[in-house]
Amino acid sequence: MAAKIRKGDKVVVLTGRDKGRTGEVFEVRPAAGTALVRGINMVKRHQKQTQAQEGGIISKESPIQLSNIAYVGKDGKPTRVGFKILADGKKVRIAKSSGAEIDG
Repeated sequence: MAAKIRKGDKVVVLTGRDKGRTGEVFEVRPAAGTALVRGINMVKRHQKQTQAQEGGIISKESPIQLSNIAYVGKDGKPTRVGFKILADGKKVRIAKSSGAEIDG
């Protein structure tokens, strides 16, 4: 199945402690059905010091279920994503609420 949420998409959180907040997707994990969104679902992690990085308590993003986020359309509201086949045979994503093509 084609990906409805992709890297670089602006999304809004539908449920959970970050409900209503928006952010940009920077990683999608299709096998797990999750995504990492910048600044959303932050957790504290106790990191052991290595040569490459410093130790201590760091904040990092935790994966969020794809069903709990929605694409933000050009009007700034959450919308579902669908697909449309163009006349030249190209498959593109569209916003269900407005019918507008999604770039990317």
